[in-house]
Amino acid sequence: MQELRGKVAVVTGGAGGIGRSLVDRFVAEGMRVVVADVEEAALDTTVAELRAGGADVAGVQTDVTSFESVEALADTAYRTYGAVHVLCNNAGVGPPGGLVWDTTPNDWKWTFGVNVFGVAHGIQAFVPRMLEGGDEGIVINTSSPDGPIAPMPQASVYAATKCAVTCLTECLAAQLDADGARVSAAVFYPSGKGLLDTGLWTSDRNRPADLARERPRSTPAMTVAELREKGVPVQPLDELADLVVEGIRDRRFVMVLDIDRHATTLRERAEVFATGANPTRVHELGA
Repeated sequence: MQELRGKVAVVTGGAGGIGRSLVDRFVAEGMRVVVADVEEAALDTTVAELRAGGADVAGVQTDVTSFESVEALADTAYRTYGAVHVLCNNAGVGPPGGLVWDTTPNDWKWTFGVNVFGVAHGIQAFVPRMLEGGDEGIVINTSSPDGPIAPMPQASVYAATKCAVTCLTECLAAQLDADGARVSAAVFYPSGKGLLDTGLWTSDRNRPADLARERPRSTPAMTVAELREKGVPVQPLDELADLVVEGIRDRRFVMVLDIDRHATTLRERAEVFATGANPTRVHELGA
């Protein structure tokens, strides 16, 4: 898909962080964009700012854990613009880290509900309509290197969800290709030169009361401000959005900065795996 002007994009989690960067970049390409987010106030502000700048956008409050909500998003997108060419299943959350046996059932229910079921719901609600429309299109699912490329032991719940997203996307892409579809799939790994200053760090603000953690966390949450004070560099989010647009035009399945470094990591892990050992080492825990 070389020409993006006039095409339609849908971005979940689009009112902030990486999602907002994607929305801004798509608008700069002359695309029409449906911004979906669970936070109504942030969504309203985003849509107002974009429209003030002349963008053709629509905002839809969406809870990706609910198929009905995502189906309503698809209904609005097709009713408003008549087609969807780029679907970014980007909404994500991160629960407290720590030892696996100290996580709680609700940590798993909440995180898988958003990070995995949210992606599945997006595929189920949009892909049949995209295929029926017959236009060239792409589904981009946001994963993370901190799972399928190199799991973060201290973030087991989050890492597990991102492994699932990568596997799901590989299956989807293979099926679309086998079907000869004009719709493709890609997996997006936000990463880069440092930490990502996104709403993921404070995603508890949107955690439903019925999925609240069953017991208090044992350590306080790390903040972006604290990491900045320690000198941790920050990855510009607009560079990630540029990567996605380039990936769409190049029909890449894997969208990640510094792909050679990640490939080296995977090769090294495969060598350890071939010995029958655990590729995720104890020293990665800081032990």
